[in-house]
Amino acid sequence: MAILCKNRAMSVFRHPDRHHVAVLVRPGLLVMELGIVHRLFRQACSAGGEPLYEVVTCTPEPGELRTDSDVRIPVPIGPEAVAEADTVIIPASSMEYEPNARRITPPVRAAMDLIRPGTRIASICTGAFVLAAMGLLDGRSATTHWKSACEFQLEYPRVRLNPDVLYTEDGDVFTSAGVASGIDLCLHLIRRDFGAAVANEVARGTVVSPHREGGQAQFIRRPVPEPQSSSTGAARAWALEHLHRPLTLRELAARESMSTRTFTRRFRDEVGISAVQWLTQQRVERARQLLEETELSIDRIATDCGFGTAASLRQHLQSALGVSPSAYRSTFRRSA
Repeated sequence: MAILCKNRAMSVFRHPDRHHVAVLVRPGLLVMELGIVHRLFRQACSAGGEPLYEVVTCTPEPGELRTDSDVRIPVPIGPEAVAEADTVIIPASSMEYEPNARRITPPVRAAMDLIRPGTRIASICTGAFVLAAMGLLDGRSATTHWKSACEFQLEYPRVRLNPDVLYTEDGDVFTSAGVASGIDLCLHLIRRDFGAAVANEVARGTVVSPHREGGQAQFIRRPVPEPQSSSTGAARAWALEHLHRPLTLRELAARESMSTRTFTRRFRDEVGISAVQWLTQQRVERARQLLEETELSIDRIATDCGFGTAASLRQHLQSALGVSPSAYRSTFRRSA
């Protein structure tokens, strides 16, 4: 019987040529966060239509799992899945909302101990409490839902918590804020693995924004314009069609018939970052797409994205991604 169990554990993932993602769930699971992981990673396909990921749900103690709703779900796969995974993702649990029940349980700790060194580990929302309790966030940058930030900082002072961002990346450990930023983080991981073209296709299939930088604010106090007030949406849409041009704040404000000062304030209220930061992000994203999907020269890409010169493109790509344009192109061509 021991041999049979061992063989079954070894066959949790049925496709050895795919990237293996294990979602470690716990009682009180937020069902939507589990759905996010399955929906996004399972849509990622190669140019030939082959799935790039295999995703399995596992739990420290297999059986029927209580969720944060009136639904209970059966989870037959145990913690052995995390020992085989390339990426382990920890969604939130309603237990994290109860300070007295926030301590990591022995079964969860035992499951986390099975993760192999070098495995990529990510959390969604208050799943970061599990990573912190395991010491995985000591000395690292991390985030969690802004409502839990104070409790998190008090409980785990060794973690360099940034409660204002959507998601963080520090080595092979990733954390994200609330549910929507879990989408952003999953798309970020897909983009890192297989490039912007694959991640953008997943985003289109899910009808979500293809890219929001991790450093964008997670809590925007006025995300929707007040009734009868103007938005900056038309200016943003116009800017995306004219990224190859030098664009000024005065020009963008004029598209909305606003003063530069009003436009600047309203843009930050709606998007969470300044218009200049947003423009740079969009240009970097366009450059990534062109590097992956075209044979254009670095100079031509720099011009088409509005950076002007290859030196400027190299500087911005190095700042955003830590690589040169040629290294980025080489990496994702090998992936393809």
